[in-house]
Amino acid sequence: MQLTVISSLDALCRQQACHEAAEANPGAVVVLHDLLENGVVIRRIASHCGLVERSETQLEHGCLSCTVRLDLVPAIERLLDRGEAEVIVGLPPAVSAEAAIGALRRCLSRPVTIVSAVLACTADTLEDHIWDRHTLFESGFTPVPEDQRTAGEFLIGELAFTDTVLLADVDLFPADPALRVRGTQLVRELAPHADVVEHAALIRPGRHNYQDALGRTVPGTVRIPASSSTSPFTTVTHRAQRPLHPERFRHALTTLAEGCCWLRGRLWIAAAPKCRIAIQGIGPRVWLENTGPWLADQDAGAVPDPLNHVDAHLDWHAEHGDRGSVLAATGEGIDPAEIARLLSACELTDAEMEAGFAGLADPFRLDSAPS
Repeated sequence: MQLTVISSLDALCRQQACHEAAEANPGAVVVLHDLLENGVVIRRIASHCGLVERSETQLEHGCLSCTVRLDLVPAIERLLDRGEAEVIVGLPPAVSAEAAIGALRRCLSRPVTIVSAVLACTADTLEDHIWDRHTLFESGFTPVPEDQRTAGEFLIGELAFTDTVLLADVDLFPADPALRVRGTQLVRELAPHADVVEHAALIRPGRHNYQDALGRTVPGTVRIPASSSTSPFTTVTHRAQRPLHPERFRHALTTLAEGCCWLRGRLWIAAAPKCRIAIQGIGPRVWLENTGPWLADQDAGAVPDPLNHVDAHLDWHAEHGDRGSVLAATGEGIDPAEIARLLSACELTDAEMEAGFAGLADPFRLDSAPS
């Protein structure tokens, strides 16, 4: 069985994308799931002949992961039993392709081939969604009050994981032409690995590589696009070889993140010198995460996760190993000199290096085991 998995922020984009994909692949079966309030899941299965099945299920725990595990996986299993060769999966809004594909890989009794993981989105609204402070629940994209993600967090995660971005303009709400061009430029800057297509018929099967996709989503990973002279958006990258002073970095963080659609990287902070700290900033939200010890600080017998340490081998330093800070900032009007000045000013001085790290305050409370 060959699967095309389509994720989206809203049902209208998903409907448009699945309709186009079905037209381009008339022999495919389309599976749509929707999670409603109180844990009700609506499943629809259609073929070129029309609607084949519609069912309604009440889940005890009405969360997005339960929808995937308890309804999507069994539905695909039944289609496998029927011998279906091609299936298009339209995920519930705000369900990530990574979560769905991971569940299918773990739970199906037989392997399937994921030919493409597609994010369907409207380019003219992308920038607004990234800067929206509201949660997915508050914005009406999901019926799950506990879901504290923002639209920007969902979209950035999908842009990193998926291999194709489908600009699924909704006929009901015509796109603003100027904002659409701008949004498309932003998509290309945020997801340089992805095909950006105007119609589902242009999706190229076979581009999905699960391990590569997972690698792009590892906290602290930095993948940057080739520079473009035509886009208003740029990505600036700066590296610091010395540990960062925690208080100076705390004061610089607001300025570093200002105007960044996406801030990401890994930090060597003197208050938690053995911890690889991932930084993520999406629109108005910025957070730091302790991802565990640096590869250079792991026990001799430890078996490192290869996904978590691709960059470690690429950036290995003779003295510091993989310890160091790498920060990438994507946005409009990002000043490389200002980023370099701010981050360099946070590095420990010769005198501070000589004095050692003991006793430095940890304002971020980073020096603890990752959850």
